[in-house]
Amino acid sequence: MRSSGILMHISSLPSPYGIGTLGKEAYRFIDFLAQSGQSYWQILPIGPTSYGDSAYASFSTFAGNPYFIDLETLCEEGLLTQKDCDFYHWGDDPLNVDYGRMFGARYPILRTAWSRQKKTLDLSAFIEEQKDWLPDFALFMALKFHFNLVSWMEWPDPVKTRQPDALDDYREMLKDEIKFFCYTQYLFFQQWRKLKEYASEHHIKIIGDLPIYVACDSADAWSHPELFQFDETCTPKQVAGCPPDGFSATGQLWGNPLYDWKKHEETGYAWWLKRMKAAFSFYDTVRIDHFRGFESYYAIPYGDKTAQNGHWEKGPGLPFFQTIKKELGELDIIAEDLGFLTPEVHQLLHDTGFPGMKVLQFAFSPFEESVYLPHKIIPNSVIYTGTHDNDTTAGWLSHGNPDEIAFAVSYLRLNHSEGYVWGFIKEAFKSASDLAIIPIQDYLGLGSEARMNEPSTLGKNWRFRVPKNYLSDKLSTKILELTHLYRRG
Repeated sequence: MRSSGILMHISSLPSPYGIGTLGKEAYRFIDFLAQSGQSYWQILPIGPTSYGDSAYASFSTFAGNPYFIDLETLCEEGLLTQKDCDFYHWGDDPLNVDYGRMFGARYPILRTAWSRQKKTLDLSAFIEEQKDWLPDFALFMALKFHFNLVSWMEWPDPVKTRQPDALDDYREMLKDEIKFFCYTQYLFFQQWRKLKEYASEHHIKIIGDLPIYVACDSADAWSHPELFQFDETCTPKQVAGCPPDGFSATGQLWGNPLYDWKKHEETGYAWWLKRMKAAFSFYDTVRIDHFRGFESYYAIPYGDKTAQNGHWEKGPGLPFFQTIKKELGELDIIAEDLGFLTPEVHQLLHDTGFPGMKVLQFAFSPFEESVYLPHKIIPNSVIYTGTHDNDTTAGWLSHGNPDEIAFAVSYLRLNHSEGYVWGFIKEAFKSASDLAIIPIQDYLGLGSEARMNEPSTLGKNWRFRVPKNYLSDKLSTKILELTHLYRRG
């Protein structure tokens, strides 16, 4: 069935407390999606963000971000007061997240809520339900705060290498802190499940995002070092990235620890099965980031300052996905297959049957044949005007390559009366792709100031937030008409 949806991360929603949450604005957005005839809400990873604020660098692949816990809901439940919320300054710009203020205020105010509930709330059932990851995550976070937030690779050796006696000592010493971090996850899961149920009731499916890698400074890497390419001192041997290309002469050095795929295979991919099962407990559909890394991945010597000295190594390939399917059944997966792809990657995508991604902004090089040109798009795909890593379409049209823009205008027959951005959106809806996803920035006609992420840059990403009154009946009607016209839903 042809369908469509909107891409907007939870952090981008309006709220009076500095960042989007799982509160009333999220419910309002679901109402808007349903009113507009949409079937999907696509978000970015929801894990707790670490240094750099990236949704793709989290302290845990299983945990939820405490920043997304809605404070107004906690006030309604009597766990916080308006005075508690007003005590903190949440930032000066309602259109940008101030992550420094989030870190400085969100944990303290959640501690206030915990102080009012810890004597009456029994977390044992929740901890048992999430026993595969929560105890390690809560201990990791308690230790991180205890050791002044430095990376676990700088912790004292007995803790860094998880010596049982040392961990037992710290579990006793930090038991109150450990319970607090379990509590933040309890609140997140409680609010998420209610929101997810509301979305399902309104026939809205949520597309989540699963980064292929975990952060080096994460509970995942610390608690399971045997699953990664670490030496005996828990120091990475190689890290992840991308080779030099036309966009970056030195490549991209991501720094994530690489998997020891042989060890994963020996365990029957047990950790990955738990990860996929957890992801599908959150989402209806999962977009797997950097899909090509399952066929082969780029390995960079640890300590290098650039990605220039890396090399390619083979990934787990089709047997990995066959194991996932055998153990978990048919799963609704989207493969992020962007970038330079080899015939082997194309074959893996074909063999899995997953839909790949088509991005219109990548289609219009006038000097080569692009697989993203609309006339080449196949139904088993998901089309985007742009992704969170692209400029907005209005920004691309203003600042992109003039030859590409001229080609796009000619090919798509863009005109000023309709608006160039709406011409892009219409082309996505018109395409053969089974699913069309449009970033909220494009529906609002926003420029480069609303860009979510610019790869290989630091300090200005992941901050975008929509204006408070961004939704309107006029916009909803326009989207609904387009949806009906091109038989989506």
